[in-house]
Amino acid sequence: MRTVVAVARTGQFQQAAAELAITQQAVSKRVAALEKDLGVRLFTRTPRGAELTIDGQAFLPHARELLRAADRALACVRPGHRALRVEVINRRIATATLLREFHGAHPDVELDVVTLAEAGTDTAVAAVRAGTIDAAFRAVGAPSTSAAAAVDGLWGVAVRRILDEPHQLLTGPWHPLAAARSVTPAQLVGHRLWIPGILPGTEWGAYYAELAAAFGLGIDAIGPNFGTEHLLDALADSATLATLVGAGTRLVWPAQHDLRRIPLRDPTPVYPHSVIWRRDNPHPALPALLRYLRDAAAPRPARPDGAVWTPTWAA
Repeated sequence: MRTVVAVARTGQFQQAAAELAITQQAVSKRVAALEKDLGVRLFTRTPRGAELTIDGQAFLPHARELLRAADRALACVRPGHRALRVEVINRRIATATLLREFHGAHPDVELDVVTLAEAGTDTAVAAVRAGTIDAAFRAVGAPSTSAAAAVDGLWGVAVRRILDEPHQLLTGPWHPLAAARSVTPAQLVGHRLWIPGILPGTEWGAYYAELAAAFGLGIDAIGPNFGTEHLLDALADSATLATLVGAGTRLVWPAQHDLRRIPLRDPTPVYPHSVIWRRDNPHPALPALLRYLRDAAAPRPARPDGAVWTPTWAA
């Protein structure tokens, strides 16, 4: 393919040979072998050089695309060339924002931001261990998963706590707490907190289960998860529904929704984000990401007085 494209570009077998650092005879043999396989002539020889036949003209753009695909495939696995693959649960939350900020500070680092279809920590740890991703952002240590046994020493997989994200109450304008400047977890008792998409066996499922048990909250995951937009629409029209969101979660809604993000206080529930990676991963950009997370996103209390709540299992 490369030989055919080179001949088509230069119009000369000799020039293509010089470009590819092979002999002119080798160029002729490669073209002849491909023509034999295809059963058509790709070039005609003229006094001016090699000219594409009609079949050659039809074949050329596909050959170029195949070469581009091959180059991309090689680049994605070649050390120092492929993008740094980092997994987040979804692209709205605080860890995705951290990645955007990292890329802003290191624009030369090519990033491939992926999700694992909202799978739990076990799946993310397995992907890091297998090398299909370079790093993942997760809450580690949830009792509903076995991921805690797989990090920080075993199989060369490491974990570091990087961000304690405060939670907020999100309501529509008709909710009884909509006008509050802040609320306590105790004030949420008796109110319906709707959080669709909580999956059994996931770290966020374990987080909300312990949060509900700690403060006697009614967290409801019943019903299909039609996505964030549907949730925001439901909150805007309801006088009883509310939900919990991370302070770093980026949400956009129509102005007429008039939704309210209300801080939680005394204590502030915080979600413990960690980064997971393989200690022996040779990707040259991974140390830069880890340094950035260490310096720019170290865990910090949501309030100076330290009145925060975290699950007992958080690593």
